[in-house]
Amino acid sequence: MKYTINEVRESLKNGEVTSVSLVKESIETFENDKNSSLPLNAFLEMYDNAISKAEACDKEIEQAKNDGTLDDLFNKKPLLGLPFAVKDNISVKGQHLTCASKILEGYVAPYNATVINRLEEAGAIPLGRCNQDEFAMGSSTEYSCYGPTRNPINREYVSGGSSGGSTAAVAANQALFGLGTETGGSVRLPASYCGVYGLKPTYGVLSRWGVVAYGSSLDQVGIIGHTPNDIAQPLAVMAGEDMYDDTSCDLPNVDELKNLTALSDDEFAKLKVAIPQQFLETKGLDADVGAVFESTRKWFESKGAKIDVVDLPILDASIASYYVIALSEAASNLSRFDGIRYGRRVDAGKGYDELYVQTRSEGFGPEVKRRIVIGNYVLSEQFSGDTYKKGMTVRARIQEEMSKLFESYDLVICPVCPTPAFKLGQKVDDPLEMYLSDLFTTFVNLARIPSISVPAGKTSEKAGSMPVGVQFAGPMFSESKILKVAQNWEIDHPMCGVPVQK
Repeated sequence: MKYTINEVRESLKNGEVTSVSLVKESIETFENDKNSSLPLNAFLEMYDNAISKAEACDKEIEQAKNDGTLDDLFNKKPLLGLPFAVKDNISVKGQHLTCASKILEGYVAPYNATVINRLEEAGAIPLGRCNQDEFAMGSSTEYSCYGPTRNPINREYVSGGSSGGSTAAVAANQALFGLGTETGGSVRLPASYCGVYGLKPTYGVLSRWGVVAYGSSLDQVGIIGHTPNDIAQPLAVMAGEDMYDDTSCDLPNVDELKNLTALSDDEFAKLKVAIPQQFLETKGLDADVGAVFESTRKWFESKGAKIDVVDLPILDASIASYYVIALSEAASNLSRFDGIRYGRRVDAGKGYDELYVQTRSEGFGPEVKRRIVIGNYVLSEQFSGDTYKKGMTVRARIQEEMSKLFESYDLVICPVCPTPAFKLGQKVDDPLEMYLSDLFTTFVNLARIPSISVPAGKTSEKAGSMPVGVQFAGPMFSESKILKVAQNWEIDHPMCGVPVQK
């Protein structure tokens, strides 16, 4: 499979490849990988109608060639024939949807998520569902009933989470781009670990209709790609208000995403960039991560951007505020999985209470149970008037402080994670250490602003030469600008990631 959306589109137009050949190549790679000694476990299954949809795309392309309307066809359907990966918590009609949880074993989605509908209208093909942390609760894709997803760079390491399956599939060239979801960093973190680009858009720009909820005020569909343009084009297709999602909204300057360009030298030299002092002073910041971030900082300076280190004390409370809010909302959202309406049902024959207990005890994994218990504790009568309200107050302060900051600055840059990818099993029994993986990402979700993880370098050979990402964040609805800056980075650092381990 070729590397970028633009390359594959031109190959489809020229007849060098067909949509069917792209889909079959991915399926063959998936089938071969299942039998390897260390399976990637990125895709859980390929959709049974992917080939038939690809055949229909090839027929459209052939007909347009005969009619002389090929360019018109691709203007109307800019992603025609391009296969993409889907996280296992996004609904694809007629396909399994389990959120990598036993409690949804066998469940089939009755309708498409809005983002799937819009991609299909643009000609893209849902290729298959991808592994994740159960109900998107995790930072390594080790909390899955299907087993962990491995990092395609080195299969002894985690892929990151919770969108580790979609990200690993893209990084391993099993899909052109992928859909993930973010609540506190679940697209940017695996993108950093796997050496690809990952965008968390402004809250509401991508509809949440058809996406299984974790923390509703924080959840957001995100996009993983090999280049900024591979993110911009699907974003342009999916973005916009949706009647089924009251929190959805339109994205200004969406046309700029359809043909993404880098900033000119003059435009770049006018950028004002802020670096939060709180993130530079983090005690657990890995030395290699710090070195990669410093080289990124020097790159901005070399191109004329003005950089200031800014003091934002409220960011010290972002991780605590995030987990109070996210876990409270998770406890509420997951109460619907009770064995009555859908999914797994364990009937002990002793009434509804026993049915609820047995179904949830057997259906949920330990990390999901932990977060439900903590969330219900926070929401309990003796605490909900204090802890949860304080968390929401901190969130409001973060939104206010970030809004003020962007009155003077165009971007915030910082590491994506304090550490690079770690080995499988290293942190799985240490939930606090795992939660701290989100230390640099959660302020973006709380502030509802967009941010992109760019592949900025790698660790030393002694540390395994694993990818390291840096994130560029901007004010609300600044997707076009941060993607343009990322395009400048891509031009100067083409294919910055490290080779995939076969």
